[in-house]
Amino acid sequence: MSAATGRPYRRAPLAPFAAAVTGVGLVTAAGTGADAAWHGVTEGLAPSVGPRPELDGLPCDFFYSVTDCDPAAVLGVAAQRLMDRFAQLAVIAAREAVADAGLDPAVWDSGRVGVVIGSAHGGLPFYDEQHAALAGRGPRRVSPKLAPLSVVNGAASSVSLDLGVHGPSQAVSTACSSGTVAIGTAHQMLRSGACDIVIAGGAESTCTRLLIASACSLKAASTRREDPTAACRPFDTHRDGFVVGEGAGLIVMEHPDHARARGAAVRAHVSGYGASSDAHSAVAPDPEGLGIERALRTALADADLSPADVGHVNAHGTSTLSNDLIEATMLRRVLGESPLVTSTKAMTGHTLGAAGGIETALTVLALQHQLVPPTVNLDAPDPEITIDVVAKEARGATFDCAVKTSLGFGGHNAALVLTRT
Repeated sequence: MSAATGRPYRRAPLAPFAAAVTGVGLVTAAGTGADAAWHGVTEGLAPSVGPRPELDGLPCDFFYSVTDCDPAAVLGVAAQRLMDRFAQLAVIAAREAVADAGLDPAVWDSGRVGVVIGSAHGGLPFYDEQHAALAGRGPRRVSPKLAPLSVVNGAASSVSLDLGVHGPSQAVSTACSSGTVAIGTAHQMLRSGACDIVIAGGAESTCTRLLIASACSLKAASTRREDPTAACRPFDTHRDGFVVGEGAGLIVMEHPDHARARGAAVRAHVSGYGASSDAHSAVAPDPEGLGIERALRTALADADLSPADVGHVNAHGTSTLSNDLIEATMLRRVLGESPLVTSTKAMTGHTLGAAGGIETALTVLALQHQLVPPTVNLDAPDPEITIDVVAKEARGATFDCAVKTSLGFGGHNAALVLTRT
């Protein structure tokens, strides 16, 4: 509190800073590899979603799976055994992103390279497996690898080990906003001068009976078992919950001076970041959307841009009744009806902590291609939702600024502003 004015201190805003995005890596149910994932998402190709035997008997017995990627073949069996699946997917995405950026880990200044990867649950499948081993066969059957394979930092650690990164390596866990917060954290690291390069995003693989059963009990998961491919339907009148998915989405971000000095091809820029906490509920967003509004306005101010500059929004859009309406109402209030909005979760599933990473990568590609992916299962738009949601087919447009919004359990909100090169 200022003694002179009696008002809270307000820090002067930092000068705008635009981190260069030079590489993209994606592993999703819509396709593995940035090109394949972008093609699947924009063409509305049937993603890999269907019943899983380990979910038999649950109201929701299906899951979005990565089926066109064999981690053992890519990483080698020995290396694969030292990682939980979410970390395996992260390493595969990181390798693609680094190669896409034209970087060679053998010659970069590894102490100036950072890694920030978000995950909500980390190695939950391995944790569950080891719990079953303890309960069924006793303590001598519990693996000594439980700690390194199950912890949330497993993806960041594995990527750092795989690429020989010696700069700061961090894990972010803010529920479903983890990937977005990770990219925002990377933006701050580059702005501060702590790193020249940061590999950032999210990774998740949580197809466990326990987690899906919990989502069913919370009534957050779709029970549209007769047609799993159409179950995730953001902004639709008949939406009844999300469908969990697995995947990883990572981008290579560079200080603009570093990217310029090496003549890197820049796909887009991360130009603003904002985060907030609802302080409202452990599981429900603020009913007025005030928390995510605060994050969005902060991100726009950080980028020194106005709501009128935004041409596209990749929304959180989970396909739950409350989230979609609250988020859409907030977007209309802040941005008006002009931006083209989409939720790509109908093609990837809700990948929880990986969602922000995957969806930011897709937003980078949308800026580059000047094409907004469709919300593929939007058959009957909710009449209470009055934003321009792109449905069924991708829509070409001209826009220089896009926004990614994320909301997480516990009230963790984050927003990114991305701009065209």
